[in-house]
Amino acid sequence: MRRLTTTLLLNLSLLALFAPSALAQASGEGSYGAVGDKAVTNSAFIIIAFFPLFVLVVSLLQWRLEKRKDAKKAAVKSAGGDARWRGGW
Repeated sequence: MRRLTTTLLLNLSLLALFAPSALAQASGEGSYGAVGDKAVTNSAFIIIAFFPLFVLVVSLLQWRLEKRKDAKKAAVKSAGGDARWRGGW
């Protein structure tokens, strides 16, 4: 736990130290250059489209995993259950 805390604090301090130099330029422009309305609008549309697609993909993944889990449970039940729970002492 101590090593994890030390590593996290070191990484956080390095990121805080190097962030201003990575983002700053003399002209005030970002790394993309001069950004117009079209680029901002297109990036916003991409972000808007990303979230519903992400929710859809994660929901389909969860549905598939639940389906597998239910199939395993049904197979164990049809086989007579888990051997640990049969019998007496």
